[in-house]
Amino acid sequence: MAEQVLLLNATYEPLKVVPWQKAVHLFFQGKIEIVETYDRQIASAHLTMRMPAVVRLFRLVSFHHVRQMVKFSRETLFTRDSFCCQYCGKRFDKHDLTFDHVLPAARGGPKTWENIVTACRKCNHRKSGKTPEEAGMKLLKKAERPHWSPAILVMMNLNCRGPKVWENYLYDASRTMFSQTVEPHM
Repeated sequence: MAEQVLLLNATYEPLKVVPWQKAVHLFFQGKIEIVETYDRQIASAHLTMRMPAVVRLFRLVSFHHVRQMVKFSRETLFTRDSFCCQYCGKRFDKHDLTFDHVLPAARGGPKTWENIVTACRKCNHRKSGKTPEEAGMKLLKKAERPHWSPAILVMMNLNCRGPKVWENYLYDASRTMFSQTVEPHM
């Protein structure tokens, strides 16, 4: 993890994680300032410096559009649903969860945020190729596209753990978003 750098917006909001080489490149382009460093040194023929750990952009990047484009994946779907089966409400490890098409794929149900929910294997098998109503099952909540800030995507990519030096920059934003959107898992 020490080779990754937390990139902050000009307002100190976490945007994403970048490789240290990218951070050094942005630094020498004059686009960022180095806010925190690791203990590790990096060197070239003409320069030695401490490896950046947290950097901040000088110019504000609007991430309104980023919030609307949360990538659909197992991790983001399970996080949206708090790692809980949306039929029985029980919490599971991600390896024991599956996707479920609310309107079955065999009936033209699309692979979209609004049609796919997290389900345990037992409930997914019980529902099979039926709609929840036909299977006598009820969804705990309506499936919809999440609108998280980039800080949450950073935390998810790190499984809610990052280098200690990042803690002051992630804690408040992630705690606020998690309390509104999902519960921390594991």
